[in-house]
Amino acid sequence: MKKGIHPENFRDIIFHDNTSGERFLISSTVESDEKDTWTDGKEYPLFKVEISSGSHPFFTGKQTVVDTAGRVQKFKTRMKKASSKADLEMKKKAKESAKSKKIAANKKTKTSKKS
Repeated sequence: MKKGIHPENFRDIIFHDNTSGERFLISSTVESDEKDTWTDGKEYPLFKVEISSGSHPFFTGKQTVVDTAGRVQKFKTRMKKASSKADLEMKKKAKESAKSKKIAANKKTKTSKKS
């Protein structure tokens, strides 16, 4: 191997999947301030991840919703607001349409009475 091109801080680290609770001990250069004990009794740096092969639908075959930042709820709120806004606009257009039809009908009856 070429000297001087590989990272110095390459070490074993525990990756903890927050979604599934799975833990993996693998080598990495990722930085972490937390530490935890592995099954061999030794203490290793701990790095928490949101999604790993232990929780990703491609690997598990199960569809799950991971919503750590409230994105799903925000989306549902926006969709509800947009649909209610669309309903109000549709009702308003229906009222206007009914009003214009009524005016047109009144004009017809007035012109037919004059003749």
